[in-house]
Amino acid sequence: MIAIGCDHAGCEMKKAIIDAMSEKGFEFKDVGCNGEKCDYPNIAEALCNEITSGSCEKGILVCGTGIGMSIAANKIKGIRAALCSDSFSTKYTRLHNDANVMCLGARTLGPGLAEELAEIFLTTEFEGGRHQVRVDLISKLENNN
Repeated sequence: MIAIGCDHAGCEMKKAIIDAMSEKGFEFKDVGCNGEKCDYPNIAEALCNEITSGSCEKGILVCGTGIGMSIAANKIKGIRAALCSDSFSTKYTRLHNDANVMCLGARTLGPGLAEELAEIFLTTEFEGGRHQVRVDLISKLENNN
């Protein structure tokens, strides 16, 4: 199960991602919003709680630029959120960083690219190995601060 959420700027992109990725067999838990004005930190928190509780494996957050969502999501212990805007960075945030949340900008990306990036994020596995050491160091930073 994939958690997905957006603020009011990202509703159309969220729907496009759900539609496109559902056709590829992914199931989504929508944590909002549905068009009403909202504050993106609340949506980020709701989505991240789905991941940290084990209800969902990964998450996708959409706001105007993706920046606010990524900042908010990264405040939650256990979350490694990455702002994704190109295929190379999206692939490597999964391969090397084991990111569990991708953030997208509805005002900076077209829906076709957003769908392509979502597929890359959802289908790329973490390499582990030497990269696991680095992810563990990130977790240590999180636990010590």
